[in-house]
Amino acid sequence: MQGVGFRPAVYRLATRLGLAGSVRNTGAGVEIDVEGDAAALAALREGLAAIPPPARVERVVLEVLAPSGACDFRVVDSTAGPGGALPLPDLAPCAACLAELADPADRRFGYPFISCSQCGPRYSLITAPPYDRERTAMAPFTLCPACAAEYHDPASRRFRHEANACPACGPQLEFCDAGGGPGAAGEAALAAAVALLQAGGIVALKGAGGFQLLTDARDAAAIARLRERKRRPHKPLAVMFPGLKAVGAVCRVSAAERALLESPAAPIVLLDSREHVRASTGRAMQEMQERTRMSSQTLSDALPATLAPGSRRLGVMLASTPLHVLLLTRLGFPVVATSGNASGEPLCADNAEALERLAGIADGFLLHDRDIVNPVDDSVLQIAAGRAQVLRLARGLAPLTLPDDGDGAVLALGGELKSALAVGGAGRIVAGPYLGDLDTLPALVRFDAASAVLPALAGVVPRRLACDAHPDYASSRRAAADPRPVIAVQHHHAHVAAVLAEHGVRGELLGVAFDGAGLGDDGTLWGGEFLWGDRAHLRRVATLRPFPLPGGARAAREPRRAALGLLYAAFGRDLGGVTLAFAPAEQGLLLQALGRGVNAPPTSSVGRLFDAVAALLGLSQVMSYEGQAAAALQTAAETAPAQPPYPLPLLEMASGLLADWLPMLEALLAERAAGVPVAVSAGRFHATLAVLVAGVARRLSAARVALAGGCFQNRHLLALTCRALRDAGIAAFWPQRLPPGDGALAVGQAAVARWRHNHEEG
Repeated sequence: MQGVGFRPAVYRLATRLGLAGSVRNTGAGVEIDVEGDAAALAALREGLAAIPPPARVERVVLEVLAPSGACDFRVVDSTAGPGGALPLPDLAPCAACLAELADPADRRFGYPFISCSQCGPRYSLITAPPYDRERTAMAPFTLCPACAAEYHDPASRRFRHEANACPACGPQLEFCDAGGGPGAAGEAALAAAVALLQAGGIVALKGAGGFQLLTDARDAAAIARLRERKRRPHKPLAVMFPGLKAVGAVCRVSAAERALLESPAAPIVLLDSREHVRASTGRAMQEMQERTRMSSQTLSDALPATLAPGSRRLGVMLASTPLHVLLLTRLGFPVVATSGNASGEPLCADNAEALERLAGIADGFLLHDRDIVNPVDDSVLQIAAGRAQVLRLARGLAPLTLPDDGDGAVLALGGELKSALAVGGAGRIVAGPYLGDLDTLPALVRFDAASAVLPALAGVVPRRLACDAHPDYASSRRAAADPRPVIAVQHHHAHVAAVLAEHGVRGELLGVAFDGAGLGDDGTLWGGEFLWGDRAHLRRVATLRPFPLPGGARAAREPRRAALGLLYAAFGRDLGGVTLAFAPAEQGLLLQALGRGVNAPPTSSVGRLFDAVAALLGLSQVMSYEGQAAAALQTAAETAPAQPPYPLPLLEMASGLLADWLPMLEALLAERAAGVPVAVSAGRFHATLAVLVAGVARRLSAARVALAGGCFQNRHLLALTCRALRDAGIAAFWPQRLPPGDGALAVGQAAVARWRHNHEEG
């Protein structure tokens, strides 16, 4: 990677060894031309591998040349050309920069754009490879004499640091009011933003990779205004804290979670609030439910529950830029820090764009004059099954490089939701950052721009495209309109292939894909699939018994519709006597449609089964964001002691095994009628799915299982499933560096396309 202080590290190593020559950046990587004593040359090569993170050496190509008679070692100008050496992801400020930021005697005291070779923006700045100042958003800012001296001083940690700047020569802050009118600049701009937040206002802040909307996280009225203006009534909001001590007052933080929060990526980490109650012993369920009811009013004594309605988990982050550090230091309290966009729109990254699109949301704008070339949202992680798991691959983590032994240069376009790109070539697959859903024109514009940027940075000229097999996805339509050959990859095959690519798994195994829905090979909506085969070719060997979705796509937003389809498939028109949350006339129309098979596609989706169970247990009827019902079911399950599974028999069919949910449904409804606590039923449902995975694996004599799809971002389901597989002596692989959901589809598509290319060529 470039932008990691690698050339300065090589310079210091070579001069210490008494070697002569030069080091330069090229589009494809770092080029070192060095001559001297054979032992010193060998020591240099060993030392390259020991250069500390964030640098990473993927490979070393050695060529022996005739000596040129060089007498010293120099860092020389870069050579422009095709890419290959990726810029580093944007990183949070390092300890050295933070110390300078807080030191009144330092010339960068209080400067919100302080950075060095170990921290600061990289990916968001670069326009073209190689990573040099003239090809970044820092090009308009001419180095002052003091910064220039650091830039040329091998002893400085800002030696050849392309984003180097200070108050005299670098980017500056500006504050604008809600109408975009000019306001304060510099320190006064920061003070104006602080005052607005202290008064309960909403500030649109331009961060490193895009805009964020900030407001006082303690102020329920301010949170309500933000939700109303952003059109985000229930989806949890992330909170940025002034420090770990403040986090610990609200949430329980394990050592692993602390390491994530304090990492250079500075991601959002999902933490349990201190009000989270887990009945891990035989305590009375009535007591547990009373505690849960009482704690639902607040996440803690300090923060209102409206930050994450219905959940006892909170998305937490620490300051990710020096500007955030300065802001939080002055405020002394946590702030909501959510993406700077209206619901359903892409992240704002340009000043003029933000002033227009966020005008009805923000009460003021804290801007700066450094352009964001490549917008990138905040990454989201959790600890699940004992490991760090990425839920959104973005700032601080992307671009992400995975080694790959496939062949062919390919650009993979991903899916429709949680869109992200990937490019494969030169022995690797590069995963691009999260882009968002592709259901608006601004989102497609951003998608098209990223489709050009990522291959250029990776140094790949794609000969082919890969996309989802669903022809109506916006990404698939983009592929169909391109003159290059297109490889369409089935949705769930791509999910499993992404896990195999991440872990470098070879040979045959069982892939389990549990998600919302994806077009299957038979033209129906899949989502509860067991796939057998190798990386390039998978076939379905087991599935969930299908049930209809009245209203089609609308059922994905209304769990009550999934419940109606499930009951209809089980009991017919009388629905087994179960009452659902419909007006009689509406339910009658839906039953007519089900009877005629009109707009009621069958699905084997585990995601829709989650929705149906959540509706039947009274947890969610209509969702305002994707996954809301499943999150409510997970929250309920995590409050209960360990539960035995429901019966879920595996039936032998001509097409393979069929997991029949009917006995499970009957048992769940019987518990509901008997007044069994919802948490118990939710816990049994999760246990049932975990046992199902292990049961199918045993029936098929699978020694290895890959767990994929959005349902496995449910940490409770993932932990139970991994435990069931481990108890059966079966090795499990699951998404960790890549998201479980559709954000990893492009990596899977790229991997399948390259592996199939190998097979075809072989």
